[in-house]
Amino acid sequence: MRTPLVFIDGDQGTTGLQIHQRLRGRNDLQLLTLPAEQRKDPQRRAEAINSCDIAVLCLPDDAAREAVASIHNPAVRVIDASSAYRTHRDWTYGFAQMSPEQAQRIASAHRVSNPGCYPTGAIGLLRPLLNAGLLPSDYPISVHAVSGYSGGGRAAVEAYEGKHAAQASPFQVYGLGLKHKHVPEIQQHSGLSERPLFVPAYGAFRQGIVLTIPLQTRLLAPGTDAATLQACLERHYAEMESVQVMPLQSAQALTHLDPQQLNGTDDMQLMVFEGEGQVLLAAVFDNLGKGAAGAAVQNLNLMLAGLTG
Repeated sequence: MRTPLVFIDGDQGTTGLQIHQRLRGRNDLQLLTLPAEQRKDPQRRAEAINSCDIAVLCLPDDAAREAVASIHNPAVRVIDASSAYRTHRDWTYGFAQMSPEQAQRIASAHRVSNPGCYPTGAIGLLRPLLNAGLLPSDYPISVHAVSGYSGGGRAAVEAYEGKHAAQASPFQVYGLGLKHKHVPEIQQHSGLSERPLFVPAYGAFRQGIVLTIPLQTRLLAPGTDAATLQACLERHYAEMESVQVMPLQSAQALTHLDPQQLNGTDDMQLMVFEGEGQVLLAAVFDNLGKGAAGAAVQNLNLMLAGLTG
């Protein structure tokens, strides 16, 4: 059987470099990238994408749309790491642990949209609780998240690691217009009927995320407390790889959350904390792992298995 050909379009960006490094040396696929002088040649890029089995797009949104529009070979399958198609009805959302059926959907899909880093944590926490009826779909959700500066791409990495790094802010909250592009993605794939409030921030560390969602128990389904929510999450992820739910007692013993705790892994850890009449949902993961390149490779592995299955 022919070894599948995987084309990475945009392998010089933060996510693309990580994906290339992860795939380099694997013998179950052939890896295709373009030399520097051909990366901006539309004809050469179109030839490459139409000759591959699976294309991984690590491009800005508009460039990703152009790349998809250039595909005329119906056999080509695509994983898009941009936000261009994350809420598109004809694309399969690439969060394999989102539901028991999602991994199989990804394995058989022709078009897969890789999740955003922040939405991975928010959807991972919210969707099981909404599906179980423990959280009302119109709950006024607030999502607070701090990411390493690599989440801002090459420009942010240069700002923190380049010649002007001493002037970089140690912490910055952004998206103050409350129109961040991740909001529709979070709302649609978690199952919320109302727009969530999303407050993102960057810290002066390279990678890692802590994402938290505060809840008031008086606004939840009757009888719902931290133990109910934790048990629901634990049931949902019990048979799934890459997502772990911390036991409630272990979570209560924590005094802080380290966004860098799972750096270098493709895992995500979910936690539930309780207070008087209040609950805090939390997720910790690597924004370049489960939040980007790791998720793309997980999706690629599912799609490769679909080719041979």
